[in-house]
Amino acid sequence: MMSTAFSRVSIGMAAATLCVGLSTTLHAQVYVKGERPQQRGYSLAVITEGGKTVWLGGQIAVADDSGKSLAGDFEGQVRQIFKLLNATLEKAGGKLSDMVQMTVFITDVRNGDRLTEIRREIFGDNFPGSALITITALANPDAKIEIQGYAVIGSK
Repeated sequence: MMSTAFSRVSIGMAAATLCVGLSTTLHAQVYVKGERPQQRGYSLAVITEGGKTVWLGGQIAVADDSGKSLAGDFEGQVRQIFKLLNATLEKAGGKLSDMVQMTVFITDVRNGDRLTEIRREIFGDNFPGSALITITALANPDAKIEIQGYAVIGSK
């Protein structure tokens, strides 16, 4: 009887230790960095294992949360898009830092440097992989940028 109770306690403690150990590694991502990519605010690759993949549709933002127009405000649009992407990821159980890849469409190549600055501010030093594509226009003429991508939530 005593050894059965001891065995159950031991198994319980082992399971708890395993759970704690796994919980610390659930969001581990390996960022493959390079000099030029780090300067431009993206990673060559982001390596994950397991997890739930969330494919994010393209987001634009021509108005802020209060309905104020962001037409002509590139920085405002970028910040609002990242806010919208984060909200979408939260609904899926994640957060913006779970993004591993993004495709960014901008209508003016001169905004590329400002995008890099904002991305550095938002992601720190661990950037998603990224492509930056300059196009003539987006579906909404007031939009200056669109971002789509994917995230991996709960990877180990």
